[in-house]
Amino acid sequence: MHLMATRVRPIDRRAFLTGLAGTTAGVAVGSPYLAARPVQSALFDLAQQFFASAQKKPDGRYAISVLDDAGQELAQVGLPGRGHGIAVSPDRQTLVAFARRPGTFALIIRPFDGSEPKLISAIKGRHFYGHGCFSGDGRLMYAVENNYEARRGTIGIYDLSGQQATRIGEFETFGIGPHEILLSTDQKTLMVANGGILTHPAKPREKLNLETMAPSIVFLDAATGDLITQHQIALHLHQLSLRHMTQDATGRVWIGGQFEGPETETPPLVATCGKDTPLRLHDIPAKITSGLQNYIGSVTANKDGSVIATSAPRGGKVLFWKADTMNFIGAQSIPDGCGIAPIDQQGFLISDGNGGLSYLDDTTGPPLVLARTPGTSWDNHMTAI
Repeated sequence: MHLMATRVRPIDRRAFLTGLAGTTAGVAVGSPYLAARPVQSALFDLAQQFFASAQKKPDGRYAISVLDDAGQELAQVGLPGRGHGIAVSPDRQTLVAFARRPGTFALIIRPFDGSEPKLISAIKGRHFYGHGCFSGDGRLMYAVENNYEARRGTIGIYDLSGQQATRIGEFETFGIGPHEILLSTDQKTLMVANGGILTHPAKPREKLNLETMAPSIVFLDAATGDLITQHQIALHLHQLSLRHMTQDATGRVWIGGQFEGPETETPPLVATCGKDTPLRLHDIPAKITSGLQNYIGSVTANKDGSVIATSAPRGGKVLFWKADTMNFIGAQSIPDGCGIAPIDQQGFLISDGNGGLSYLDDTTGPPLVLARTPGTSWDNHMTAI
């Protein structure tokens, strides 16, 4: 598909996308780690929106796909295993794709120059937990890791300024099972969701400490790793694993949880906090909560930070919140919809496990399906580049 150098005005987007819905770009896959066709950086500089997500292909292989704002696939990079989250550098030229936990690989991808991706392997005794973020200057990449012998979470610090990634140190996360990590808007603080679940690669998907879980959100000094603040959840909800996060326009952190307790209980699954404000849980209407299977998959803010979207793939819903009042404002049905990224000023691009990509620009109206690739399964996260 030809890349347009000018953006479609938001007011015209629905009519434009309706004409494209259901079409796909023909992209051949080359070597396991080589982008089939680089996205031209000159067009990127003209502010066209791009997105990236991990996927499982119809033949069972795994890959990272780069998409345009019409949901058309532009390039694809093979992965050695199932992917999960993607970190984006401040200049938007470099991506780091992480293995789904517990995995030991991360892949450095530069889709706009077509250079060969580079593999990062976890050091001995560690595995990645699926997420990472960059420092404000783009030189460092912070990856959440499991020090499984010491039974504690760490942040691996990688210098990406040279030809190869170099692990130069680590920070403590002051908890177990760190999952998503964010850099604050002032670039001085790292925020980590300690999910609280202990795992070991000898028992890859077994949760080893459900009775003693202690999830938390921590704020760390990005320069030193010193603990600034730690917010722990109430003891009676200690099995609510805090996992994914985003920031709204004020810098407030929104968190999605996954409850590991009895299926008969339906605790709140969405929370907020700040560096200086405690953790607060937010109620979801009972008629919706009962169908969510106690699982929030992704948490994302729209471009201006005024609306927060929280996906619940097991319940086939995406829930929306008004950021300034922290009020629930509605839900839309998307079967197995999980990955969410901001698009235009108010909208969201949403991926699902059935190969679908949907556009939603009004939380009160139904989403528009842009494309659906039979046999493809998008993974949990869609990332704006």
